Amino acid sequence: MPTTIAPRPQAGPDPTGTHLSGTHPSGVRPARIALVGERSMGVPAHTRYAPVLEALWRRERLLVDAYWVSTAQVGGPRELAGFDGIWLVPGSPYRSEAGALTAVRTARERNIPLLATCGGFPHVLLEFARHVCAMDDASHAENSPGGGLPLIVPLPHDLAGHEAIVHVEPGSLAEAALGARTTVERYQCTHAPDPRYAGILSDHGLRFTGHDDDGHPRMAELPGHRFFLSTLFQPELADDTSRPHALVRAFAAAAAGHSAEVS
Repeated sequence: MPTTIAPRPQAGPDPTGTHLSGTHPSGVRPARIALVGERSMGVPAHTRYAPVLEALWRRERLLVDAYWVSTAQVGGPRELAGFDGIWLVPGSPYRSEAGALTAVRTARERNIPLLATCGGFPHVLLEFARHVCAMDDASHAENSPGGGLPLIVPLPHDLAGHEAIVHVEPGSLAEAALGARTTVERYQCTHAPDPRYAGILSDHGLRFTGHDDDGHPRMAELPGHRFFLSTLFQPELADDTSRPHALVRAFAAAAAGHSAEVS
C-alpha cells in the first residue's frame, strides 16, 4: 500500500490499513497525524495503530487519520506540512537519523503536537541537545558507535520485553494525561540517555517528568509547548487496544485541537 505524504491530504488510501472517512457526517474533519518511522509488521507496535485509531473514534469521538512517513522522506519541514500531529514511532535504528531529528525539530519549533515513543525518545533528546543546548557533537551509540559526545548509550540491562514502574512528576503534562503519579509500562529498548547529561538538557528547558525506580529518565516534555511528550516505553503495547493508552488519547486530543484551529 503506498505511503501517503502531502500537505493536509484530503483523500486516498489510509496507510494504517483501517479506513477512516475523511469527513464524518457531522462535519468533523479528522486530525492528520504523521507516523514517522519505517513501517514494519515485524515491530509489534506498528500492528496496533489501526485498532487504536478505531478506538479513538469509537470511545473518545476523536477522528484521526494517520499517514506513514519514512524518516528518509523527511528532508525538511515541508514534508510534514499540513499534519496536525507528529508521532515518532518505535523501530530504530531509523533509516535516516537526520529525518527523525527534523521531525522532532519541526514539531518543537512549529508548536505541532509531538509524541515520540521508544526509539523516538532518545532522538528527542538528541535534537534538543544539538539545536537548543549547542551540543553539536552529541551522538547516539546505536547510530554512530564511538562517535562524538555519547548522549545516548546502550542500556546496562536490555529492557526489551520488560515492564516496569514509571514515577511521574507532579504538575506535569504526563501526570495530567495519565491522571496518576505512577504507571507500569512496557519496553522494547536497548538504548537510553546517559544520566550525566540530563542536567544540561534540563537547564535549557527540557523537563524530565518520568523516572524509573533508580531515578533514570523515562519521560520528557517541553513546558509551554502545545503538546510535546516523549517516552522510552511504548504506550502502544498497552494490553487492550480497544482502550487507547491515556498518553495516546491526550496526543490525539491535542492534534484534534490543532486541526480545529487551522481549519
